[in-house]
Amino acid sequence: MAQVKICGITRPADLSAVAEAGARYAGFVFFPKSPRNLSVGDAAALAAEAPPGVARVGLFVSPDDAALDAVLDRVPLDIIQLHGSETPARVAEVKARTGLPVMKAVGISVPSDLDALWDYGLVADLLLVDAKAPPDAALPGGNGLSFDWRLLAGRRLLKPWMLAGGLTPANVAEAVRLTGASVVDVSSGVEAAPGQKDPALIRDFVMAAQG
Repeated sequence: MAQVKICGITRPADLSAVAEAGARYAGFVFFPKSPRNLSVGDAAALAAEAPPGVARVGLFVSPDDAALDAVLDRVPLDIIQLHGSETPARVAEVKARTGLPVMKAVGISVPSDLDALWDYGLVADLLLVDAKAPPDAALPGGNGLSFDWRLLAGRRLLKPWMLAGGLTPANVAEAVRLTGASVVDVSSGVEAAPGQKDPALIRDFVMAAQG
């Protein structure tokens, strides 16, 4: 049984669907190239409506201090998610600057990619184990790609972690079984169109993840 994070929330209806389905985390994207990108104003309004028990996660891609400050000055977030090329040192800086728990996404494609989980585990509060984006991809995540989940079988990580990458209502139970993930993260796998969540898919995903 795994907890669920629904990433890329863009509308109040999406947030309601997350809460009604019993998901634990709602993700807000601050990355202009993403179809799920939010303005600071829209994010502030959405975050203010999050019900108790739903953690608000802000996804940033290699943000500078000004970008972080612009969001955090107005948007009440519970967790910072770094999904770019941030170094372990930068992860530590963001944690110190914001005073919030920081989750670092690590892209996995081949076994050697797993080594980075140790380095980031030394500084991050949480890890997001995701499929590595192709070299020509416009987005670092949310591409609907998965990796060989067997790479994580029996592996112990330094910090709590979430599994992401190509998850859908149809495959999430198998992903949890193979990896032992206690939290799973989905974005495109519960959408009717890019940036538009489907309440039925969210419900089905949460039910399958919690088995």
